[in-house]
Amino acid sequence: GVGAMTWSPLACGIISGKYGNGVPESSRAALKCYQWLKEKIVSEEGRKQQVKLKDLSPIAERLGCTLPQLAVAWCLRNEGVSSVLLGSSNPEQLIENLGAIQASCDGTSAEVLPKMTSHIVNEIDNILGNKPYSKKDYRS
Repeated sequence: GVGAMTWSPLACGIISGKYGNGVPESSRAALKCYQWLKEKIVSEEGRKQQVKLKDLSPIAERLGCTLPQLAVAWCLRNEGVSSVLLGSSNPEQLIENLGAIQASCDGTSAEVLPKMTSHIVNEIDNILGNKPYSKKDYRS
């Protein structure tokens, strides 16, 4: 009966794709108080994350969604997750993120969450390489 709320499903905007070619001056990571984010983006690990995003792009294209929508749906597909805390800088970002759970008003895209089949989730997990190992507890 306990659920989890995930936060920052777009990894502080990294999954939006805006940091694919460095840190734009108009971005959050360019602000002095977000130096830690800039360092994360330009680090070796940050470059590896950018490669993973490029590898995830074909999956998003096949599902007819954006990478942010794929990320939100990937978080919500977990039965232990009750909600996802979104942080949007403008109404357009919020509307895009909500596309993970609802169809667009103009009918150009359907919601993404129902498309998260076990095959798709396994494909994503293989790219990310961060699926937690679950050790079965036989004491219960």
